[in-house]
Amino acid sequence: MLKDRRDSPRRVINRIAKFHSGAGALPRDCMVTDISERGARLYSEIEMPERFTLSLSGEGHRVRRECRVVWRLGGELGVEFVR
Repeated sequence: MLKDRRDSPRRVINRIAKFHSGAGALPRDCMVTDISERGARLYSEIEMPERFTLSLSGEGHRVRRECRVVWRLGGELGVEFVR
């Protein structure tokens, strides 16, 4: 069994979010399957850029984070939140 090497625990959320790829670009949908303080796992049927802003709403608050892709596997990708 593989050991989890993450610094912070992730929680499963399976929620639709928006990603913004730059000035003038319309926000597009993606699915956030799990999230932690430092990053998230996303799924998108369209190609996502290497850097983008992720917006997630729910549970009475809105989260907005700058992201950098750290891995890709088909339509699934892992992102690190950039501070």
